Amino acid sequence: MPLLESLRLCLVARIGTRPAASLLLPAAPLRRTFHVGPCCPSSSGKELLMKLRRKTGYSFVNCKKALETCGGDLKQAEVWLHKQAQKEGWSKAAKLHGRKTKEGLIGLLQEGNISVLVEVNCETDFVSRNLKFQQLVQQVAVGTLLHCQSLKDQLSTHSKGFLNSSELSGLQAGPNKEGFLKDHLALAIGKLGENMILKRAAWVKVPSGFYVGSYVHGTMHSPSLHNLVLGKYGALVICETSEQSTNLKDLGRRLGQHVVGMAPLSVGSLDDEPGGEGETKMLSQPYLLDPSITLGQYVQPQGVSVVDFVRFECGEDEEATEAV
Repeated sequence: MPLLESLRLCLVARIGTRPAASLLLPAAPLRRTFHVGPCCPSSSGKELLMKLRRKTGYSFVNCKKALETCGGDLKQAEVWLHKQAQKEGWSKAAKLHGRKTKEGLIGLLQEGNISVLVEVNCETDFVSRNLKFQQLVQQVAVGTLLHCQSLKDQLSTHSKGFLNSSELSGLQAGPNKEGFLKDHLALAIGKLGENMILKRAAWVKVPSGFYVGSYVHGTMHSPSLHNLVLGKYGALVICETSEQSTNLKDLGRRLGQHVVGMAPLSVGSLDDEPGGEGETKMLSQPYLLDPSITLGQYVQPQGVSVVDFVRFECGEDEEATEAV
């Protein structure tokens, strides 16, 4: 007897032994539930899961585990996820330590009478273009700005300061962010899988009668902070001026362009002799936008005096140093 016919007869025989009523009742459907806590219904659990994923960006599996661990409490689950990611980040940071970090971004943030330059490095230019990396640079800039604002000094002239990598790492992350900048560095390493360092920061505070010109080369604007710009080179130029004029912003930008392009080592004096291409004193250098005159000759009629500057180049070996 063919196999198919044998199976058909067997099936008919089994059905024939059942009560007629049982043939009219459909089989109970298989129900799948999503369990995120002892008393959390499936529809609510799915909504919590999607909300947690949208808020944190972590994977489905990790978000599900977080909700299960925290009994469906969304806030606790978010904290748990960040802690787990931080642990993983520190683990990855230890494994990646020592790998070269020549890429990254310079961040420039100005608010009121304070201007901040920061540098955060990574391994590849691909990661430097990643939104999460740019958000890390933003956190470092905000943390540095808040640190500068916390310094209660009475300004009679401009003040300038530098923070090295370890000093930056120990700063608070800023408003609405828990932990220190080193914690957020670990999170970024865990998410992006590259070695990164918070390399350095510089800040400038000025009183009335001073102006800080600024320039960032290769400018990208921050995704969420309107007064933060990102790039590969950055400069702050501190000027003393007797009056606020409408062209100070343009003048400050041109001075910043000159510092980025000509890389002076000191300000110098208007009395210095004009130098050539190898000149390192800023005011004696050929002006970047008009090499027929020196920068000093360009600045003098503008009614401002250049007193100091800061220049950052992403990936350069030397530490930030003060202009003299």
